[in-house]
Amino acid sequence: MAVGARSGHGEPEQRPEQSAESASSTAGERQDPEAPESAHAADGGDRTARKPRSFWKELPLLIGIALVLALLIKTFLVQAFSIPSDSMQDTLQRGDRVLVDKLTPWFGGEPERGEVVVFHDPGGWLDGEPTPEPNVVQKFLSFIGLMPSSEEKDLIKRTIAVGGDTVECRKGGPVRVNGTALDEPYIYPGDTPCDDMPFGPFKVPDGKIWVMGDHRQNSRDSRYHTEDANKGFVPVDDVVGRAVVVAWPVDRWATLPVADTFEQPGLGAAAAVAPGAIGLAGAVPFVLWRRRRLTSDRTAG
Repeated sequence: MAVGARSGHGEPEQRPEQSAESASSTAGERQDPEAPESAHAADGGDRTARKPRSFWKELPLLIGIALVLALLIKTFLVQAFSIPSDSMQDTLQRGDRVLVDKLTPWFGGEPERGEVVVFHDPGGWLDGEPTPEPNVVQKFLSFIGLMPSSEEKDLIKRTIAVGGDTVECRKGGPVRVNGTALDEPYIYPGDTPCDDMPFGPFKVPDGKIWVMGDHRQNSRDSRYHTEDANKGFVPVDDVVGRAVVVAWPVDRWATLPVADTFEQPGLGAAAAVAPGAIGLAGAVPFVLWRRRRLTSDRTAG
């Protein structure tokens, strides 16, 4: 009875199992502030066991990544080219290094009038020109794009006319594109636009361009290859890209912009039909609106 009375009117009796749980819980609460420290100590021990890799072991990986990036840049973005002749003086000097934009052609962009472009030999333009034999180091550097290739037969000229244009130049006169005379401040001092080799008029086929060197009296350009398979025109597919900047030597650093003369109104071959096309485009919505109105009036009547 005493036990029963103590249980009913006093505090409930604590069983052994509950006492053990309470003790462990209390001990756990007391140890909680120390728990992160001990866990951190355990992790720290694991981390100190892992030593960082040696720089010399990582160096081959870094070199490999750098080479892959260089190849990707050369293939898709920019590539260095060396100027082998005087045909683009004074814009470019022999030995200059230019950077060529190769990205734009990948997205379907085609050369525009006035751009300085690098292109593969379209067929016999460089026949008889000596090709220097590079050493192993030069071959490697040109392979990854850090040095111009001496084995590829490429040329660099200025785009004068594009597909659909009519281009001509009579002795004593300027170059004309679609009847518009070009003012060419980039021509080598003392040279004439075409007195050494007048030409045209020629209509440039679609997918091709007409190119000329800035040193007109020292450039074997489109004018001198009108009897070839391409009639002097350069296929757009042979164009590597546009030269955008002179990167070397440092004192020659400069961009290669398009001259203002190529921005003349009316220079484009399609300029004459543009107003008519614009007028037609504007008339179509008006005609459709009028027809709908007439139809609705008849229905209402």
